[in-house]
Amino acid sequence: MNNLELQKKANEVRKGIVTAVHSAKAGHPGGSLSAADMFTYLYFEELNVDPKNPDMEDRDRFVLSKGHTAPGLYSALAHRGFFPVEDLKTLRHLGSYLQGHPCIHIPGVDMSSGSLGQGISVAVGMAMGAKLDNKDFRVYTLLGDGEIEEGQVWEAAMFAGHRKLDNLVVIVDNNNLQIDGKIEDVCSPYPIDKKFEAFNFHVINIDAHDFDQIRNAMKEARETKGMPTCIVMHSLKGKGVSYMEDSADWHGKAPNDAEYAQAMADLEKIGEELEKAGEQ
Repeated sequence: MNNLELQKKANEVRKGIVTAVHSAKAGHPGGSLSAADMFTYLYFEELNVDPKNPDMEDRDRFVLSKGHTAPGLYSALAHRGFFPVEDLKTLRHLGSYLQGHPCIHIPGVDMSSGSLGQGISVAVGMAMGAKLDNKDFRVYTLLGDGEIEEGQVWEAAMFAGHRKLDNLVVIVDNNNLQIDGKIEDVCSPYPIDKKFEAFNFHVINIDAHDFDQIRNAMKEARETKGMPTCIVMHSLKGKGVSYMEDSADWHGKAPNDAEYAQAMADLEKIGEELEKAGEQ
């Protein structure tokens, strides 16, 4: 896909996020929206996956370590064809397979996650397993910048760096906000890049909403040998929805009917602007 097509797809992923959380009357829209461009790039460009064969043995693996942003992952999976987009409206409903955190029984999900700090450990284990089995699939994991306040993250990073797991890409969604406010006020993990460098990672800083930068970072990660890669993506929490942007209030609550209408209007406007850009 070219950048415009990716932007259009990411906008549809954002609509799916807002629709799912509104339907559930609960969930985590802010961090799902900030990572929507990365979800889109991973599932429509980067990952070697097949919606028709989600358990393909040599597929690339993705672990959503910040599992509470499941609406973002679900929306990307649905739009990629792993399950019907209409099912997003069943998020967190009784009897639905789409619950508040990813579960491995969902087509396309490689790990049940949600307990912060643990996802990266499993991703590291997957990457190590691939090395031991002489498999060439790659492993990607997405962490929140608040999540990396967890000590287990750094134990996993130490192991990954020591074992030179160059088939591992750790992505940190650095939107600078967590549930209690700015990460630098709660328990600052800064400087994030220098910390991962200290654990023998190749580190790349990018704009999370620039597909050229995402593409180049992924290429650089594939070309990096002898060490894992960490992509620190500087993002805007709530990206695309005017009243959610850069607001910790929207870390973990759902829009009411009026707020939902406004959010969808914001995203429809973005969609119209992208269509006009394509006509020029």
